[in-house]
Amino acid sequence: MQVSSLNEVKIYSLSCGKSLPEWLSDRKKRALQKKDVDVRRRIELIQDFEMPTVCTTIKVSKDGQYILATGTYKPRVRCYDTYQLSLKFERCLDSEVVTFETLSDDYSKIVFLHNDRYIEFHSQSGFYYKTRIPKFGRDFSYHYPSCDLYFVGASSEVYRLNLEQGRFLNPLQTDAAENNVCDVNSVHGLFAAGTIEGRVECWDPRTRGRVGLLDCALSSVTADSEINSLPTISALKFNGALTMAVGTSTGQVLLYDLRSDKPLLVKDHQYGLPIKSVHFQDSLDLILSADSRIIKMWNKNSGKIFTSLEPEHDINDVCLYPNSGMLLTANETPKMGIYYIPVLGPAPRWCSFLDNLTEELEENPESTVYDDYKFVTKKDLENLGLTHLIGSPFLRAYMHGFFMDIRLYHRVKLMVNPFAFEEYRKDKIRQKIEETRAQRVQLKKLPKVNKELALKLIEEEEEKQRSTWKKKVKSLPNILTDDRFKVMFENPDFQVDEESEEFRLLNPLVSKISEKRKKKLRLLEQQEPHEKEEEEEPEGKPSDAESSESSDDDKDWVAEVRRQRRLLQQEEKVKRQERLREDRQTVLKPQFYEIKAGEEFRSFRDSATKQKLMNKTLEDRLKLEAKNGTLSVSDTTVGSKQLTFTLKKSEQQKQQQEAVKLHRQERKTLRRSAGHLTSRPRRGRPCH
Repeated sequence: MQVSSLNEVKIYSLSCGKSLPEWLSDRKKRALQKKDVDVRRRIELIQDFEMPTVCTTIKVSKDGQYILATGTYKPRVRCYDTYQLSLKFERCLDSEVVTFETLSDDYSKIVFLHNDRYIEFHSQSGFYYKTRIPKFGRDFSYHYPSCDLYFVGASSEVYRLNLEQGRFLNPLQTDAAENNVCDVNSVHGLFAAGTIEGRVECWDPRTRGRVGLLDCALSSVTADSEINSLPTISALKFNGALTMAVGTSTGQVLLYDLRSDKPLLVKDHQYGLPIKSVHFQDSLDLILSADSRIIKMWNKNSGKIFTSLEPEHDINDVCLYPNSGMLLTANETPKMGIYYIPVLGPAPRWCSFLDNLTEELEENPESTVYDDYKFVTKKDLENLGLTHLIGSPFLRAYMHGFFMDIRLYHRVKLMVNPFAFEEYRKDKIRQKIEETRAQRVQLKKLPKVNKELALKLIEEEEEKQRSTWKKKVKSLPNILTDDRFKVMFENPDFQVDEESEEFRLLNPLVSKISEKRKKKLRLLEQQEPHEKEEEEEPEGKPSDAESSESSDDDKDWVAEVRRQRRLLQQEEKVKRQERLREDRQTVLKPQFYEIKAGEEFRSFRDSATKQKLMNKTLEDRLKLEAKNGTLSVSDTTVGSKQLTFTLKKSEQQKQQQEAVKLHRQERKTLRRSAGHLTSRPRRGRPCH
C-alpha cells in the first residue's frame, strides 16, 4: 500500500503492488510471496482487477454491488462482484466501446455505444439486441421518465431511441456542427449537450425545444489563462436542480447556476489538457475534475484546492464510489487504479477493513529510508575523518548511526582512498587469472584458503571410510567436492581467523588437535607436488585409552575456557595501552598524493570558474580572453574581423621547453670554457 499526502490529506493507493501471473500455481505464488517483500505486502482488494492491455471506461452499478469496466485488446467488458471480491463475468465484444450505461440497478440491463456506430444491448444472460445510428457517436444519456436514449456525436442532430416503443424518434436539431458530450438532470429532466464550438445547449424533452444557450468558450478565457485554440466542451455534469459543471478541451472547469449565463467559478488545471470527467462530492462541497494527467479536488464555493492525485499512467476515466471515500480510475495500463481517501468518507461496506488498516498505519507510521542517503556508523565517520560533522545538517542521527548524502559519501570516500578503484581492478584481474589456472590439469593438493579446515575434512572422510558402520549410516556429501562451498576454499575473504575472540572461546579444546594438524600441513608443504606417496593407516587406539581421553577432555574444558578468557583480557589490555601510547605520540600531518607525469591538478575553484565561463556569452568570453592577453582582434582588408588565439601550454610542454633552455645554456658554458684552451674549436662538436 502506497501512501501519499497533499495538504495533510492522505491518499492510499491499493493497486500499486506487483501483480502475479494467472498461470502460476498456488504453490509457486506462496513461494514468491515468501521471497518478495513487495508481493507479500501488497493488498489485492479485488481479484484480477485489470484488463489485458488498456482500460477505457469504468462505472459502478446503482446498488453499489457491481463494478463494470471496458477495455481492450480484445474489446471486452468485465463485471466484478464486490461482495465476492472477484470477477463475476467477462464478455468479449466486436468493437471498442466509447462509453456505456447501466439502465437497471444491477448489471442486468447494459447499453454499449461502440466506435463503429453500433448500439449494443445486453441483458443478464448476455447479448440481447444491436442497432445502428447514422453518425459516429461520442456520448449518450438516458431519460428515465420517457425511456428515451439521447445520442450525440459527429452530427448536428441528437438521435432519440425510445426503448418502450423500440424505434427511433425525430432527432433534436442543434445549431452546432458536432456534439461531444451530454447529460440529463435527474431532478427536472433537463437535457444538455456540449458542442464543438464551446457552447452548451439545453433542451426540454417534454416540448422538444431549446430552452437555453451558454457560451462557455468566451467565459473560460480569463486574464491569467493562455488559450491557443477554441475551447470545446469535453465534460458535462449536473448536480441537483440548479448546478452544472462544464469541462473544456483547454483544461478549464466552469461552474454554473442555471439561472445565470455567467459562470460562478472558473478553475484552470494549468496543464492545457482536455477535462475527462467531472464529479460532485456533496458531503464536503467538493468537485473532482480529471484530465489525462491529474485528478484535482477543489471546493466549489471558493475554488481552493483540497488535494490532488497524480497517477503514474494517463487517466481515461474516473468513477467515485457513492457515499464513500473510494476512487476508481481507468488508466492507460492493464491495472485499474483503486484509491482510498478517508477524509472524503468511510470505506464501502464490502471492504470495511480498510478503515482499521489505515488507522493502524497512522498510529504506527513506518520509517522511510531513501535511496539517495547512506547510513553510516560512528566508526565509519572516524575512518572517513568526518566526526566534526556530527551535529551539523549534513548528518541526520538515526538509531545507532547517521544518514548522510550519498554524493557526499562517495566524494569523501574517493578523497580518503583515491586508488580504491585500482586495487579493486587488480583483485578482479587476479581472480580472473586464478579462474583460468583452475581450468588446467592440476595435481591433488590442498587449497590455498582454509588449508587446516580442508585437512580436517579429509581426515574425517578417511575415518568414515575406515569405519565398520559406514554401510549402516547414509553417506553425506563432502564439502570439498560440493560446488556450493567452493568459494570458501578459493576466496581469501572466507579465511577462518583462529586468533579471533569468538573462535578461541567456542573452540577451547581444538588447540591440541590444531597443533598436530599444523605440523602435518608443514610436512605436506615441504613435499613436492608431483610426489605420490602411499597412505598409511594409523594404528588404532585401545578402547580404554579413548575413554580416558574423553574423560580428560571433559575435565579440562572449563579450565581451558577460563584460561582463554584471561588471555583475551590481557591481550585487550595490552592493545588498549598501545593505542593510547600511539595517540599521544602521533601528530596529525597532511596527506600528500603524487600526481602522475603529464597530468594537471585542477581544484574545485578552477572547475567552478570554468563552469561560470561556459555559461557566459561569446562576447563576454572574447572580452575576458582579450583582457588576459590570450586573444587579439584585428580588422582585415575586406572588412571582416580576424581573431588570433594564444593556446595555453601544458605542464609537459613547459618542462620540455625548460629542459631545452637548460641544455643550450650548458652548451654555451662549454664553448666559453673551451675557448681558453684552443683558438677556434670546431663548430657543432662538443669539446672533450
